Amino acid sequence: MKRNKKWRNLIIGGLALLVLLGVLEYKGIIWHNAIFANAYEVKGLDVSHYQGEINWQQIKATGKYEFMFVKATEGKDYTDKRFAANWKGAREQRFLTGAYHFFTTMSTGAEQAAHFIKTVPYEPDSLPPVIDLEISLDHDQAKIHKELQVLADGMEAGYGKKPILYVTYDTYHTYIENVPAFAAYEIWIRDIVKHPTLQERGWQFWQYHNRGHVTGIDMYVDINVFKGSRDAFMRQFAASNFTNT
Repeated sequence: MKRNKKWRNLIIGGLALLVLLGVLEYKGIIWHNAIFANAYEVKGLDVSHYQGEINWQQIKATGKYEFMFVKATEGKDYTDKRFAANWKGAREQRFLTGAYHFFTTMSTGAEQAAHFIKTVPYEPDSLPPVIDLEISLDHDQAKIHKELQVLADGMEAGYGKKPILYVTYDTYHTYIENVPAFAAYEIWIRDIVKHPTLQERGWQFWQYHNRGHVTGIDMYVDINVFKGSRDAFMRQFAASNFTNT
């Protein structure tokens, strides 16, 4: 009888622990993927108006983050209402900063490129522009390839840097994988469950956390890593005016 009670208490205690861990993970206080992400030296955030007003000085004071990607535009006419403030704030704190565009199917690649270029200042020391590809999977692939390529070409012409493609596994496998025209583009992969798996293609940035708690931001925020050492990151992206931070 005592043995049965002991086992029952152990089971109840184990279940309570699992529930507690589940709640902590749901709230982003702990994150299982951090086990894999901690292997990478360089971390950064991606932000938009969803994060509200950001205290960039407080983020800088943590010393944890090297880069910021700021949402700029979506489609041919939407501009994130916090873009200008976030771009200015991140750059003033000497974060390596880039802007991203949310690709849509409601306008042409040329229209979207024109809107992005009109919105995002040309800064030689900025990170490459990013195309966020999170559309549904039922679109005509040839049409998506065409408009995506026009958008990417427009960005590259405007900033002198080949854009990075932000993808989920679904959009990568549906629209990017095995398309020769996109083979030369770096990949930023979203995987909040495990370490990324993209076979031979590989990735450059990895979004591993979507419920991050960061000093200076009141809301959840996405956290990312760069695949490589800090030295490699600085060699690839840092301009001279960012080297003495």
